[in-house]
Amino acid sequence: MYRADEHGILFHTGKIKDLHQQLTANPNVEMSFNNGKFEDLVQVRVSGRVELVEDLELKKEIVQKREFMKPWVEKAGYGPLAVYRMKGGSAIVWTMGTNFAPKVFVEL
Repeated sequence: MYRADEHGILFHTGKIKDLHQQLTANPNVEMSFNNGKFEDLVQVRVSGRVELVEDLELKKEIVQKREFMKPWVEKAGYGPLAVYRMKGGSAIVWTMGTNFAPKVFVEL
């Protein structure tokens, strides 16, 4: 994931990767995030549809902040970089304490 804000959740991959092909065929996704505390685990699952974002300035911003991507872009350019955005969707928060409670979805 690159960023989450009022405009949605942004993430990126390479257009040569299986993930890009899968998202092209089926843009319905579910993402899972957690706080990394096994003893007090909180998990947020977000479901929705993604769209491919072809915005060169956004791609440049991502590469500028992700040093490991610079050699790849210098060699192949920005074309092979696939940026996706999920707008809207719904989320659910899960903890061990709410494990058996009815699910409560939050619209994003």
